[in-house]
Amino acid sequence: MGVELKGATAAVQGYGNAGQFAHQLAIDVLGMKVVALSDSRGGIYNSDGFDFGEAVKYKNETGSVVGYPGAQSVTNEELLEMEVDVLFPSALENVITSHNASNIKAKISAELANGPTTPNADRILYENGVYVIPDLLCNAGGVTVSYFEQVQNAYKFYWPIEVVHERLDTKMTDAFHAVRNMAQEKKVHPRLAAYMVAIDRVAEAIRLRGWAWVMNGEW
Repeated sequence: MGVELKGATAAVQGYGNAGQFAHQLAIDVLGMKVVALSDSRGGIYNSDGFDFGEAVKYKNETGSVVGYPGAQSVTNEELLEMEVDVLFPSALENVITSHNASNIKAKISAELANGPTTPNADRILYENGVYVIPDLLCNAGGVTVSYFEQVQNAYKFYWPIEVVHERLDTKMTDAFHAVRNMAQEKKVHPRLAAYMVAIDRVAEAIRLRGWAWVMNGEW
């Protein structure tokens, strides 16, 4: 997409578990600058960005990011519409709708919440060139590692954390490219592409198990 993530700006809507890890990894892994944070009480903005450790400490001590020293107060609604490179909707369902989708200025919306974007908003974002990494893909890392835990427990053989990270990286990267390739091939938005990849895999598994078969190109 031609987006240089090192030095790029980000906003995190929802500063809970997922949002906090997004803040940390955006800085530590990608070199981004997180300029806005919010929780259920409101949001904060600072063009210089927020230090992860200090922000988490303040949140834990006060119960909210609101009132963080040296920050400008913003609403959750204003945060969603900020001019940032990456938006992390990490809180509630249906926060990006047909009413505000046209005002989203981020180049990428990485969905860490479940269902933060309505179907109508999806179409608007796609038409406006906002690249949405859908929740089905974007927040699947947690359940993937849960599967790794199941495998390790079944074998009574446990992996070093570096191996977990490496295998998670491989799984998520492969999944992203599968969705990206499907979206480009079928000329659809990424969420629809993610559903198509998923359904195609289920259909193939059913066929391989002999529960259904293909005749003349049809099931």
